[in-house]
Amino acid sequence: MRYNEKELQALSRQPAEMAAELGMRGPKKGSVVKRRLVKLVVNFLFYFRTDEAEPVGALLLEHCRVTQEEPSGFSISFLEDPERKYHFECCSEEQCQEWMAALRRARWVTSSCGGASSSTGMRSRR
Repeated sequence: MRYNEKELQALSRQPAEMAAELGMRGPKKGSVVKRRLVKLVVNFLFYFRTDEAEPVGALLLEHCRVTQEEPSGFSISFLEDPERKYHFECCSEEQCQEWMAALRRARWVTSSCGGASSSTGMRSRR
């Protein structure tokens, strides 16, 4: 799937189904947990540095797996590359359950940013 960066940036500014500051650790070995503003818009999960308006990156949620990792944490992995996991830490188990339910619903939504399906995470920049 091809992404138009301007369309993704515009989509990231749309009202979010959910948004919160969460701890986030990327899939690279040795990654550390960083505080990120995380926004769910349609079927994209955008993440931002807490002091910036432009997203650091985005994950297309189609065909992803959302798994509870601990009482207040979950991970997102993709069917084509299950070892590549993004980990998120919530403030409570209740918040974690809300995020997991919303992300699972978003896996099957058709995005306004294109019609093809992709099961890999999309990253715009670090």
